[in-house]
Amino acid sequence: MYKIYSNASWKGIVPFLFLIISVSTAKAQSITIPIESKDNALVLQVSPEKYLNTVYFGKKLSDKNEYGAMAKAFRLDGNTEGYNAAYTTAGSRNLLEPAIAVTHADGNQSLDLKYVSHTASKISDDISLLSIRLKDSVYDFEVTLNYETYFNEDVTEQWSVITHHEKHDVALRKYASANLYLQAGSYWLKHFHGDWAQEMRPEEEQLDHGIKTLDSKLGSRADLFEPPVFMVSLNKSAGEDEGEVLYGNMEWSGNYRMDFEVDPSNNLRLIAGINNYAAAYVLKPGVEFTTPKFVYTLSNKGKGEASRNLQTWARKYKIADGEGPRLTLLNNWESTFFDFDEHKLSDILKDTKTLGVDLFLLDDGWFGNKYPRNGDHQGLGDWQENKAKLPDNIAFLTKAASGDGVKFGIWVEPEMVNPKSELYEKHPDWVIKQPQRPEYYMRNQLVLDLTNPKVQDFVFNIVDNLFVKNPDLAYIKWDCNSVMYNAHSAYEKDQSNFYTDYVFGLYKVLDRLRAKYPKVPMMLCSGGGGRVDYGALKYFTEYWPSDNTEPLERIFIQWEYSYFYPALASSNHVTNWGKEPIKFRVDVAMMGKLGFDIVVGKLKPDELAFCQGSVKTYKEFSEAIWHGDQYRLQDPRENDVASIMYVDTTKTSAIMFNYLVNTRYAAGSKLPIKLKGLNPDKNYAITEVNLFPGTQSSIANATYSGKFLMTVGINPDVREGRTSVLIGVKEQK
Repeated sequence: MYKIYSNASWKGIVPFLFLIISVSTAKAQSITIPIESKDNALVLQVSPEKYLNTVYFGKKLSDKNEYGAMAKAFRLDGNTEGYNAAYTTAGSRNLLEPAIAVTHADGNQSLDLKYVSHTASKISDDISLLSIRLKDSVYDFEVTLNYETYFNEDVTEQWSVITHHEKHDVALRKYASANLYLQAGSYWLKHFHGDWAQEMRPEEEQLDHGIKTLDSKLGSRADLFEPPVFMVSLNKSAGEDEGEVLYGNMEWSGNYRMDFEVDPSNNLRLIAGINNYAAAYVLKPGVEFTTPKFVYTLSNKGKGEASRNLQTWARKYKIADGEGPRLTLLNNWESTFFDFDEHKLSDILKDTKTLGVDLFLLDDGWFGNKYPRNGDHQGLGDWQENKAKLPDNIAFLTKAASGDGVKFGIWVEPEMVNPKSELYEKHPDWVIKQPQRPEYYMRNQLVLDLTNPKVQDFVFNIVDNLFVKNPDLAYIKWDCNSVMYNAHSAYEKDQSNFYTDYVFGLYKVLDRLRAKYPKVPMMLCSGGGGRVDYGALKYFTEYWPSDNTEPLERIFIQWEYSYFYPALASSNHVTNWGKEPIKFRVDVAMMGKLGFDIVVGKLKPDELAFCQGSVKTYKEFSEAIWHGDQYRLQDPRENDVASIMYVDTTKTSAIMFNYLVNTRYAAGSKLPIKLKGLNPDKNYAITEVNLFPGTQSSIANATYSGKFLMTVGINPDVREGRTSVLIGVKEQK
């Protein structure tokens, strides 16, 4: 929520919440623009020369009049002029990394944006939008900077809108969404790297002078090597509950770029947006180019608060149905792979009901006739039911599921094609490939060209036809298993627009699907976590963190994702990966959105009884897990025992997950673990839950005050033989 003030008129000003304010260039030299949320302020200021600068980003002040003195307080003048530009241009005064670089219609490569006006409007009690118009002093070229702030969550989304009215096309050589400026003594960047089955591996480093760039050039499945998320701690590495830290997330499902430049005055310039690698966008006169949103939150109370800010915002405003429930499910993939028929699937449908979950999910292998999908080498792109496997079509399965009292969902990978397919034979021009280069495959497939409207229609119709023919279809798992090699579009006139237009094409398809099917749950999968970002998650109810479902590995993977995404969005399946007992595997999967990918018929009676009880326990605490506040208690990278808890919004119910992550001799929980997020003045009953049949808890049922639990804590007694312990916490009236 913004409050916009002019230095010349502090007294008697009406808060902007009740106005839409437009300020003209005539008053530019006197304008200070604080953008406030509950705890923070980003302060912009217009110089006498009409340049827009950032003069402060940090904890907000109680006296609004003092914002005008920020530039002097931080000595943002003299030799530092231009370092703190709110949207840094290339080719004119600036000598540092630009947020925007262009080649004008006449070939000139300079840009000099000056302030024209700004407007502020109230969208809701919580959301406000500030738009600042900048224009070049010579060319008919302008940029509007947009700041959408979510007041209570301390979250801001920032993006730019670029347009021109020059006589011919202009090439955008760089076109960032956001350009932030931070002041501190030192900066500590935590970011993540990985590969298939190795997602979200953290690294932290102190930033030195120069530029650190995080980026992707993969086209699709863009997050495979490096996800578009980070945290920057100011002055020292932030802890869970202390320190000043900025979280950022690029809302873009393609190539992205984030630059971190420590300038000559020891301040940090952050520029985030679409990657301009091989992508100088050709913009026609009069056309608006809207960059994707960059979302960030700043906390002065450590990483935990920053996470909860972002998670609350995501549930309320970004993730599809983020405040709704989630379906538990049974998937057939690891029990059958490609080898199934109606008979096998009918048995698994009965197992779904027996297990007590809500939905059966049919995975890859159900389609293709000329090239039957009996492996991953053929059939992808031919989305007709395989008559040998499903002679009675998908309708038979949806009807059977309904008869068993469960829902039915299905896997698709509509953006991709196998060279050995009818689709490839009919439409080789729909495939992304260089015409004079040999094809190169990832998982034996290529990517379809979503810049082409005909391909967009084809991809939309794949999913739409499934729903039209099967109205009871209740869930979609959307996969994306290949990156782009030899990127070239037979459709695009300007190949430099291709990488960007591909993602715009994907979003057009998803917009159409969500307009027609707004409530259907959909999982975002990309060979694991190859496409996890808030640009895509606005269309999906959940994401698949990793194909690595080994439970010990999953603790670490899910832990790192938890810094940026809420638990209800993390699809966690119980599988046969690893050597840990069934209880450990189920307990780990319960930390997010629970699913199973096992052969239920092969479970021993006590294992089946445990799984059935676990589903009931999960549903008992699901409100806290799905919509509550998350608190990381003990980091698995620093302790023998990992511990995390979820507290519902009323602080009446909570669940604490504890796992042994070190198998060395005598490893375990030696000391009490302090709980968080409870009401210190309330009393809570502590009970071990989700016990395996025939075992007894070593933790006595007891009642403690919230203050005791958060000051002293409890020892979950995690050790060899008790490698996974769940503690239920219930308020006592």
